[in-house]
Amino acid sequence: MGYDLNFWKYKKDVHLDNQDTYIKCSEEELVDGLEDLPIEAIIKAIQQKFANWKMEGSNIDFENPDGNGAFGISTTKQFVRFDCYGMEGEDMNQIIEVMVAYNCPLYDPQVPQRYDGE
Repeated sequence: MGYDLNFWKYKKDVHLDNQDTYIKCSEEELVDGLEDLPIEAIIKAIQQKFANWKMEGSNIDFENPDGNGAFGISTTKQFVRFDCYGMEGEDMNQIIEVMVAYNCPLYDPQVPQRYDGE
């Protein structure tokens, strides 16, 4: 069973409907009010955080060497989505930590909730 973790950054003083933003970003639409993200730097930070995981055929698909979990990354210039499969909560929290360092709080569409303190 999969679980997706989604991240974007609003421009200063912009507040949009999170579910609507998630849907547009998932459909690869650009959204007025979102910042462009440093995608290459984010991918590199994830690669470093998960250096002991096996990259599958690219730099955006990762598999835990002990067999407990895998994830793939999809992006636009404003949005990063991690599709997680069989991952431990601790491993997903490491992804969240990387993204928070880029001022991108988690949006969890399964709940649905954005964890930005508002």
